[in-house]
Amino acid sequence: METVDDEKLPRIDQNFELTNSQITDYGKNGHILLRNVATEDEIAAYRPIMSELVRKLNYQDKPMEERDTYGKAFIQIGNVWKRNEKLARFVLAERFAKIAADLMGVDGVRIYHDQALYKEPGGGHTPWHQDQIYWPLDTDKTITLWMPLVPISEEVGSMTFVSESHLNGFLSRELISDESHRTLKTYIEGKGLTQVNYGAMAAGDATFHAGWTLHSAPGNPTDVMREVITIIYYADGTKVAEPDSNSRKSDLQNWLPGCQVGDLAASLLNPIVYSNYNQNGSELR
Repeated sequence: METVDDEKLPRIDQNFELTNSQITDYGKNGHILLRNVATEDEIAAYRPIMSELVRKLNYQDKPMEERDTYGKAFIQIGNVWKRNEKLARFVLAERFAKIAADLMGVDGVRIYHDQALYKEPGGGHTPWHQDQIYWPLDTDKTITLWMPLVPISEEVGSMTFVSESHLNGFLSRELISDESHRTLKTYIEGKGLTQVNYGAMAAGDATFHAGWTLHSAPGNPTDVMREVITIIYYADGTKVAEPDSNSRKSDLQNWLPGCQVGDLAASLLNPIVYSNYNQNGSELR
């Protein structure tokens, strides 16, 4: 792999201007597609570093046919920003975080965690689910950026979202599984809810969706790896909620280490990545 000189790594701090219409649409639907959130040059600089890290840390060694549904869905590497200083420049980029804050209408955001999600050729679908069933966060001001690092064809497409589903909050305790897919698919079809898949995406395009937005992803029928980075943000000032499930207890330990119920959700793994208070040049906390 060709190495990238530190001095040549682009800074991702230039502003991305949202329109009032985009902010309104996100609030209504719970999801949005934004084009060119990262530039071609930025992706070209950071993608080789990301892919090399995923290759090194990939623990999946079973043939596809021997894996369960979750194992078929993707290779998953969490908190790449803590594993590689160069990738921290990308994941903690102010541009991405400001978009998240502006869409949610909050003054600042912290990072919950990131994940590289690489769906292998022949990889299976990602079942219907809500992200926030995993998160012990006492807020509905949560959002996930989902950005491909390679072009995604119409055949693979983006995630599929259920419009306005975030307005209903918690719907099911089912974790990502065949059961969550059956239960939520029945709910979606029974209610006649609107499903949106944005189709083909360029590297550097991004979708953003709320923590309670129902979503799934199709499988990968192509012979090309679907390389994606996701970044989860929440409003600064959020407190830790009582973890009412084993998955939330696990998340509290893994992603909010040292934090207790009722504390500010602000461990060393959760820095502020954008605050409009920082525009006067003050330091991030």
